[in-house]
Amino acid sequence: MKEVNVGIIGGGLMGKESASAFARWFVFNDMPVKPVLKAVCDLNEQVLEWYRNVETVQQFTTSYKELLNNSDIEVVYVAVPHHLHEELYIEVLESKKDLIAEKPFGVNLNACKNIIKKIKETDRFVRCSSEFPFLPGPQKVIEYVKSGKLGKLLEVKSGFHHSSDLNPNKPINWKRMVKFCGEIGVMGDLGMHAVHLPFRLGYYPISVYADLQNIIKERPDGRGNTEACDTWDNAILHTRIQKEDHIVPMALEMKRIAPSETNTWYIEIIGTEGGVKYSTKEPKTLWTFNVEGKSQRWQKEDLGFASVLETITGGIFEPGFPDCFQQMLGAYFVERTGNLGDRFGCATPEEALRSHQLFEAALKSEKDHQVIVL
Repeated sequence: MKEVNVGIIGGGLMGKESASAFARWFVFNDMPVKPVLKAVCDLNEQVLEWYRNVETVQQFTTSYKELLNNSDIEVVYVAVPHHLHEELYIEVLESKKDLIAEKPFGVNLNACKNIIKKIKETDRFVRCSSEFPFLPGPQKVIEYVKSGKLGKLLEVKSGFHHSSDLNPNKPINWKRMVKFCGEIGVMGDLGMHAVHLPFRLGYYPISVYADLQNIIKERPDGRGNTEACDTWDNAILHTRIQKEDHIVPMALEMKRIAPSETNTWYIEIIGTEGGVKYSTKEPKTLWTFNVEGKSQRWQKEDLGFASVLETITGGIFEPGFPDCFQQMLGAYFVERTGNLGDRFGCATPEEALRSHQLFEAALKSEKDHQVIVL
């Protein structure tokens, strides 16, 4: 395997997941490239200390510019708050390095456009993080839709729910403040998860009516006071898509306050002759719907480990979040070498732009209480 030297800017939760994925790279079969983590940047020295357990890391720095000046680094994964995306992504590209970018790809639509402009100017390889479609269930959904078993498309539902903000006494963090997270709020945090697979299937909204909720308006600041939460906690986007000769409703949901949900990604697609649905709440289960004469029934299929990129893992085992995250990174590096073929790939800059256009329209819809045409 050809080795590619990687740097991480933002060594927190997702940075550590990346380091873990790179360390387990040998689980892949016939992989043409091997990422090697060589440099990590984080403002917190305690975070950097964790990476000293990673034997391949040679550079530990609190200055991202020092990391970008490292000529040995070829690819950079950036996991920082949204308001920093535009500046850091552009500087990564200007340093002649390829980029694994976190969602939402800029704090707003204008930032996203500026990033994409720089991608075109520098001709660097860039993809956006969105890992859940790499689970076996979503891949089966794609397979079912492409088989033609749906008949005429009737409706689409996709979303991401969790309850991380259900406790009103949870201290505030950057995702609850517009100055860091952007006006799109939860849509920037979870929206790419909801739209990645629908967009890849060609389900592009032509209009949107948004129901946005700011439920908990202030939280403890950790210093004995409270601070305003001015971002959207939950978002339900009622969209319509044009499919051949008819209009199809598509509901997209993003919720940080969803009682009973720990971390649930789901999709459901229904047609006149069949349907398919999957949820990480039942990670081993795929549901398909069939119409045969007067008989209509949902059928349950038990899923094993069937990944986008082949691994040593036996098909009888179940995948988890670290597996789908590693598959996403694997798809990035395989596509970067030009060997992805017709296999499922990471979210593209163009898909990130479509998401921002949708979220911008959703903000206008909420403000004006009307349907916005895209």
